[in-house]
Amino acid sequence: MSEDIRDATSESVRQGKDIRQSVHELTLEALKSRRFDREAIRDVVRAVTEGLTHAAPGSRLGVRQTLAEGFRGMDQALTASVRAGQEALRQMVAAGRGLSENEVRQAAAGLRKIEEDFVATVREVAHSANERVRPELTEVLRQALHAGTETGRQSARLMAEFALGGLELAGEFGARFAQLAGGVLAGMADALDKRDRGKTGS
Repeated sequence: MSEDIRDATSESVRQGKDIRQSVHELTLEALKSRRFDREAIRDVVRAVTEGLTHAAPGSRLGVRQTLAEGFRGMDQALTASVRAGQEALRQMVAAGRGLSENEVRQAAAGLRKIEEDFVATVREVAHSANERVRPELTEVLRQALHAGTETGRQSARLMAEFALGGLELAGEFGARFAQLAGGVLAGMADALDKRDRGKTGS
């Protein structure tokens, strides 16, 4: 499945589509089809970033601009993931079904780490990229960290809302949270898809 994501990303860049939008949609679609957890998110980010690095040298936008647009597209999709998790957590807290404070802390902390995983995974891909792509992706990442990612800003809002930080998700609560957050994310992705189809049909 990761190969499919990588190939789809590369193909999208080669076709010269709106890279930011197409990467956003590809990333969101890949995220909603997997379990909502850190490992799955890292796998998707790695596959998309590798797809970008493979196709960027042939892009008419140039290597750095292509990588920058792709990075922003991923950032937008991961921001949606954090929002989906935040909404799921709100729903679970509102329902109050036997939730402990520690479980809420665990969920919030896991969402906070999405940005860390995003940045770390892109950095790993940059280190293994070829000599033409490596410095360009490293610079894109440096500039993004200097300005701040949208995922990071959304995570900060999450932490301010719940004023929490903690450990890893685990056990039955982790499974319930992942299922609910995945459902919220799928709904967001479907709404985006319907909006785009409406634009095409108009």
